[in-house]
Amino acid sequence: MKLKLLTWDVKDTLLRMRLPVGQQYQAEARSRGLQVESATLESSFRQVYRNQCRLFPNYGRSQGMTSHQWWLDVVCQTFRLAGVQDEKLLRPLSEKLFQDFSTAKYWEVLPGAREALIGCSELGLKMAVVSNFDRRLENILRQVELDGHFDFVLTSESADVAKPDVGIFHKALKLGDVVPHHAAHVGDDFVNDYMAAREAGMVSFLLQRGLRDDIPSDRLIQSLDQLVPRLRQFMN
Repeated sequence: MKLKLLTWDVKDTLLRMRLPVGQQYQAEARSRGLQVESATLESSFRQVYRNQCRLFPNYGRSQGMTSHQWWLDVVCQTFRLAGVQDEKLLRPLSEKLFQDFSTAKYWEVLPGAREALIGCSELGLKMAVVSNFDRRLENILRQVELDGHFDFVLTSESADVAKPDVGIFHKALKLGDVVPHHAAHVGDDFVNDYMAAREAGMVSFLLQRGLRDDIPSDRLIQSLDQLVPRLRQFMN
C-alpha cells in the first residue's frame, strides 16, 4: 500500500490562536472605549459558541445561514452576555473581529508545522486540508504562507458537511482522485479526525501529547516531527 494523499486538520494541528479569544475580544473592545474583563468574555464566548453550534451546526448551512452571519451573531451575543448593551457598537465591533480573524493577526503556525509539511512533500505526497472551518481559512493559510503546500482546501462550510461525518472525507478523496487506502489524515481530535478518517477507510494519525491505549502506538504522534518517519512505512 502506497500513500498518495495526506489530508490535514488545521486548528491546533497546523495553526493556533496567538491569544485566547477573551483576550483578543477584550483588546478590540478596549480600542473602542469598552471595558470588559477578558475572563468574562472567554466564559461568555464558550457558552455562546456551544449553543450556536447546537442550534445551527456547521455555520447554519442547512438553515440558510452564511458563516459571516453565524459569526457576527456569536460575537454580538458574547458581548451582550458579558454586559455590553450598546447595540450601535456591537455590529461594527463584531464585523471588525470577523475580518481580523481572517488574517494572520490572530493566528500563528505551530512549531514544527512548516518542517513537517516540507518533509511530507518530499515524500511525494499530494496534500490537502480537511477542516471544520469556514471560508476564511484559505485566506488565513495565504497570510501565514502555508497555502502553497496544499492541492486543495476543503472546509466544512464549502463541503456542506462537517467532521466527524465521513462525507467530508469522501469529498476530499474524490477531489484528490484517490481511493481511501491510498490516503491518510492527521489531526488532533480523536473523534473528528482519527476515528472519522478511519471510518472513511483512510490511514489515520492522531496528534496528541501523552500515551493512549486505545490506538496503535504507530498512529499516535506527540509532535509533528514524528509524522514523516511514521509515513515512510506507507510509502513502499
